[in-house]
Amino acid sequence: MSVVLITGASRGIGAATALLAAGNGDSVVVNYRSNEVAARQVVDQITHNGGAAIAVAGDVAVEADVVRLFEAGIARFGRIDALVNNAGILEQHMRLEDMSVDRMQRVFSTNVIGSMLCAREAVKHMSTKNGGAGGGIVNVSSIAARLGSPNEYVDYAASKGAIDTLTKGLSIELADCGIRINAVRPGVIYTDIHASGGEPDRVDRVKDNVPMKRGGTAEEVANAILWLLSDDASYTTGALIDVTGGR
Repeated sequence: MSVVLITGASRGIGAATALLAAGNGDSVVVNYRSNEVAARQVVDQITHNGGAAIAVAGDVAVEADVVRLFEAGIARFGRIDALVNNAGILEQHMRLEDMSVDRMQRVFSTNVIGSMLCAREAVKHMSTKNGGAGGGIVNVSSIAARLGSPNEYVDYAASKGAIDTLTKGLSIELADCGIRINAVRPGVIYTDIHASGGEPDRVDRVKDNVPMKRGGTAEEVANAILWLLSDDASYTTGALIDVTGGR
């Protein structure tokens, strides 16, 4: 079984992925930034069911935290086989002309720089050219990268567009290093992130715009993530899989 490190795994898609991975027999490093209680609950649920997991605090936008995160996972489990770059933020709905540069920098620091830092550390440990055994990386992008999120959060959408480009570029860069890198692009999913944008019930407001006429669940996204990390996807790299209900 694999050792999977998941950023932002105390809630939502990250937590669902952690629980599903552990249910498949994987050991899990549950990263969180500030919600220790929620992260501990995820770990407790995994261990209660006979799995192995640890919770590790760390802000993915801080280089030293990312280095410590990987060190903690390796110290506990001996290696890291897979990374899920799930940690991400968005802020209050507004038009671009009303956004401060501080807001833009916060969003890009977490969503883009954070993902790049975590991928960098994963490559250091997993690349066959560095003596590793290979592995997989899945970036959690968003359908916002394609739709642009006008009048709501174009900064978030732009950051996820960068994740799509990162995925494509790294997939080629790492193809001969034993590392596959792919991305999932969730649509409107029932998670707490919508509250950060000022509209906790956003999914119910927009779900009629989805061809399937419903919002998605975190577990549906987690299933796509774990398929991309599995041997069933052994010839898949550089892919962007939309989990959007047809949108």
